[in-house]
Amino acid sequence: MSAEVQATSAGAAFFGFIGCSAALVFACLGAAYGTAKSGVGIASMGVMRPELVMKSIIPVVMAGVIGIYGLIIAVILGGNVKPTGYTYYRAFASLGSGLCVGLAGLAAGMAIGIVGDAGVRATAQQPALFVGMILILIFAEALALYGLIVALILGVKSA
Repeated sequence: MSAEVQATSAGAAFFGFIGCSAALVFACLGAAYGTAKSGVGIASMGVMRPELVMKSIIPVVMAGVIGIYGLIIAVILGGNVKPTGYTYYRAFASLGSGLCVGLAGLAAGMAIGIVGDAGVRATAQQPALFVGMILILIFAEALALYGLIVALILGVKSA
């Protein structure tokens, strides 16, 4: 009475790998936008106050972390796709997981970029705004963290 394991259909593998790709691509798009937008603000602020450049690098670091979230989920999802026994249920869970972390990362990266750009410029003119900028950046980063948490939960369903 042995159960026969069925081969993974091409459609299931497709959706599983699209979820894997979406996690990395969208999260990295958010990270790239956040880095670029914040970098422009840092460069502009650095002309007036070069001593604040290293202190103002925080938005760039926070944007880069978003790409790591996407990488973590992409590696997990890519490892879950198997040549046999990978069902459509698991594939759709992988797709949802990848889109969840990817699109949350894209949104968070855009928020970090906009806040980082305006925040470092404002901090150069009024240093008391630094703590406020950091708090706003933390809340923007939390959006990506929410996506990571839900993606991990969905990723477990696809294992």
